[in-house]
Amino acid sequence: MDHGWDWLGTEGALAAWQAACDIDGTLRHRLPGAEGRFAVVQPGRAITLDLRDGQVTLSEGEDAPTRFAASAASWGRFLQPIPARHHQNLLAMRMRVADFSAEGDQLAWAQHVHLIRRVLDIGRWLARGERGPAPASLRPRLGTPKPCPPAQGRYVTVRAQGRDYVLYGESSGTGRPILGMHTAGSDSRQFHRLMSEQRLAEAGYALTTFDLPGHGRSPAIVEPGAWRLTTDLYAELILGFREAWGFTGNPVLLGASMSGEICLEIALRAPERFAHIVACESSEHIEGRRTPFPDHPRVNAAIFTPEWIEGLMAPQSPAECAAEIWWHYSQGGCGTFPGDIHFYSGDWDARDRVHRIDTSRCPLTMLTGEYDYSCTAEHSAETAAKIQGARFAMMPGIGHFPFAENPALFTDHLLAALGNGPTRS
Repeated sequence: MDHGWDWLGTEGALAAWQAACDIDGTLRHRLPGAEGRFAVVQPGRAITLDLRDGQVTLSEGEDAPTRFAASAASWGRFLQPIPARHHQNLLAMRMRVADFSAEGDQLAWAQHVHLIRRVLDIGRWLARGERGPAPASLRPRLGTPKPCPPAQGRYVTVRAQGRDYVLYGESSGTGRPILGMHTAGSDSRQFHRLMSEQRLAEAGYALTTFDLPGHGRSPAIVEPGAWRLTTDLYAELILGFREAWGFTGNPVLLGASMSGEICLEIALRAPERFAHIVACESSEHIEGRRTPFPDHPRVNAAIFTPEWIEGLMAPQSPAECAAEIWWHYSQGGCGTFPGDIHFYSGDWDARDRVHRIDTSRCPLTMLTGEYDYSCTAEHSAETAAKIQGARFAMMPGIGHFPFAENPALFTDHLLAALGNGPTRS
């Protein structure tokens, strides 16, 4: 039995955690201006994190306006060197762990979410028996980075919903085309590391991606903060880009999260325009992923938004990949992320239609990461079971952003889906 925060009962443990926080470079840089008090609670033990005056003070007790409570067993899974599924982050636990609760000032949590995560990461580092300063990320490191291969980019004009949109697209490699679509609030840079996977080229595939309006290098078409993505607009933009880009032959359509959802819509509307549809992290409907804080006047959206999605990644995913995803989300335009989530966890609802997908017109594969707590593997499997001929597989050790957070591992699953190799267990 894992006893959660009981490791702090050993002599000198709390003092060691305090000392590690005092010397931490990340906290030293980010703590100035913080003012919040939070408690981590399990039966029989509670620790308070007081963030103010440019420092963090740890103490026994739960005298705090915001409390995170769970059983010792759940905290034990949270503190494991590789946290258990859906225990990797407080946001994951709030959504998927039955005995977890977050009570009190939710605005204060949103304002300090990055600091709370860092203090708890330092606690994780020490709980596993490590000593000395905690690394900037507890995720494994890639080491030597892979440069993005040469990509050719250009702008195309697409007609959708009665108006013209200018979209930026780029392509790398030669061979059978794959059209990759970025996730909510991000852009096509998410595919640069997948473009570097030599096995994709060796299997004869080329990768093309594009930025939605107001994302990445595509110009905005509305006032900042006014973007709202709908199912009809999204589908027309994708089909319009496919025609405007001028593919030789039908491409494979690849997406994850909101772009995985729209893959299912395209499978309904225009399956004959694609050679295979690979819908990752997708299901017929997702609830509970809309939050007011990316648009809140007292919350820094450039910090909150990437933190909102940080815990969606698997703890095994490389630190460099996770940092890039965080950074892409930090750079998202005003209102871009909540405007996309309007589609992802609102406008998108195919519960009465998804069973009509005809996989004899285009093969459909659904892949979902083990650690995804938004669209869980169970959600995706239930949707796939309603579609005759659809194939589903869970991807162990991957989260919500498969092609960006762990492109090498995801390449195994993608090639297996396309009939070019086995899936790694």
